[in-house]
Amino acid sequence: MAKTPAPARKGRGRPQNGAPDLSKAQIVATALRLIDEKGLEAFSIRSVARALGCYPTAIYWYTPSRHVLIAEIITVVLRDVLPDAGLDWQDWLRALFTRYRAAIARHPNAAPLIGVTLVSNASADVALVEAVVAKLHEAGFRGASLINAYNAVIGAMVGFTTQEFAMLPPDAVSLREDLAGFPDRIDANRHPLLAQLSGQMIGAAFILRWQNGATQPLTDAFKVYVEAFVTGLDRLPRDGGAASS
Repeated sequence: MAKTPAPARKGRGRPQNGAPDLSKAQIVATALRLIDEKGLEAFSIRSVARALGCYPTAIYWYTPSRHVLIAEIITVVLRDVLPDAGLDWQDWLRALFTRYRAAIARHPNAAPLIGVTLVSNASADVALVEAVVAKLHEAGFRGASLINAYNAVIGAMVGFTTQEFAMLPPDAVSLREDLAGFPDRIDANRHPLLAQLSGQMIGAAFILRWQNGATQPLTDAFKVYVEAFVTGLDRLPRDGGAASS
């Protein structure tokens, strides 16, 4: 007697049965477009599959998990951040920070993917790591001092921009209304400088704003930040000390 065919197994596999042709590049581009247009909250394997007109299992053939897809997205966002290798190390770092910020400005909703999750390490760009290390070596940093300086560069590069392009709250209008009355609540005797400057700072300074850098960029503050970092790094000892553990 002929055996009854076993039921088809569900799982991750190559798209079949009339599913649309896909590629990893198409999936990553669609995921990034969804993040750009609708924010991180709308991003999932299912939402990408819907946008591509396929089942989620088809996506998993090309990227095994959401985390891996995020890593691929980050790689695309940051693919053009490396400056001209011919620049001296100070100007190279200034250009690196500026190019990184420009990349995030093009995709501000992706900023939290890089700044607040270690998933970004899965997309480790060895060319970027090598370039930073090489420029710090050019500057004279060696051994543990070089590793500490490298960590400082990456932290500084990501830090300001992540804060500048922080995710908007669900009710930005309410936040703006709350902050509008902030100057009137300041005790000028206890906080005289804040009382004097609050009118200029409200809406245009970290902690006291209701828009992120996509709407109200902090360009002048960023320039001060980069110059302060590069100048300060130039004054540090180049050798000796132990890397933080």
